Formats: sequence, structure tokens, C-alpha cells
Amino acid sequence: MSQSQRHRRLRGLIKKLNRERKRQANRIDILCNDLIAAQREFMRRLNNVGFAAHFYKDLLGTTDLRRLLIRAGRLIQEELPGTGVTFFLRQPDSGELHVLEGDRAVGLEDQRPQECFTQELAERICKSNRLCTIDDLADMDFEGDLTRLNNASLATAPLNDLGRSLGFVLVYRAAPQPLSARELERIGLITCGLSRAIRGCGVPLHS
Repeated sequence: MSQSQRHRRLRGLIKKLNRERKRQANRIDILCNDLIAAQREFMRRLNNVGFAAHFYKDLLGTTDLRRLLIRAGRLIQEELPGTGVTFFLRQPDSGELHVLEGDRAVGLEDQRPQECFTQELAERICKSNRLCTIDDLADMDFEGDLTRLNNASLATAPLNDLGRSLGFVLVYRAAPQPLSARELERIGLITCGLSRAIRGCGVPLHS
């Protein structure tokens, strides 16, 4: 074998080796990205479990409904900084909704979003029995009162006992920092236990 043939063969082996190294590097990058994504997902779930556990622990032993809702609202606001929380609860004797407002959202101190919720809209939200974003609510709001809240991001989460609607919780924040999907997920985590705690109090709120 001549010297030039050896060089060509050597160059071919080097190119093949470089291609293989690139393929291996790509596989390692994919594996690392998958591991990082899995770790982030695990941490997200762990944080969700930690929030729910802390939430339920702080509500244990509370038998006064008003105190329970005030405490629950504060815990939600601690987890979702800058938000306002309002509870809409059905009254078993009248069928009307009782509204309990917590601290208002930062940047919306001069607004009361709950005042834009008509009785008809509130009933539609209760019957939907699902988490509703501002877009969902706009579709339900035939009278258009929610158009006044164009500078707010808000969502409602259902409160129900074995499928029977107890009402819902309204969470809102100034639009420059809209509610994220992960924040809404966290609200959804605690509504089931909160509904049971509300039902366990057994005493309706009075206007």
C-alpha cells in the first residue's frame, strides 16, 4: 500500500470517527435534556404536593366557615403573590350566592371584580363545574359586565361536594402579570379538600 493510499484511508477513518462522535454527542444531549426535563417535572409535582399538604394542614381543626375561608384565601395569596381571592358560596336556604372577599390584588385596589359577576353568570359558572379562564367566562357572560375588567387576569375554580356545586373561588391579578397555567393547576389541587372542609363546617354563611 502506497503512502497516499494510507493517508486516504486514515482520513476516511478520522471522518468516520468524527461522525460517530457527533452522533454520540447528540444522543448524550438528548439524554441530558430528558433527564433535566424529568427532574423539573418531578420538582414541580413535589412542590404541588408540598403546597397542598401545607394548605390542608393549616385548615385542620377550623370549624368556623368564615374563618376557614379567610384562612384559605390568605394561603392562596401566599402561594400566588399579588392575587386577590373571593369566594362565592351557594346558600342552601335561598339558592343565592354569598360573596366573601379577601385582600384585593396588587394594582387593582380600586376595583372589585366580583361586582361584575351577575347572579346569572355565577349560576352558569356553578353549573359548568370546571376551572374557567377569562375566555371561558367571557363566553358565559351574555350581558358583558366582564368587559370592564380588561386590565385584570382572572379565573374561577369550582367548589363541589360529591358533584353538587357549593359555589366557586375567584382568583384574579393585574393583567401585566397574568395567572399562569401552573398557578391555575395549583388552585385545582386544593379545591377538592377545601370543598370538603367547607361542607364539614355545616353552617351556611349569612349576609
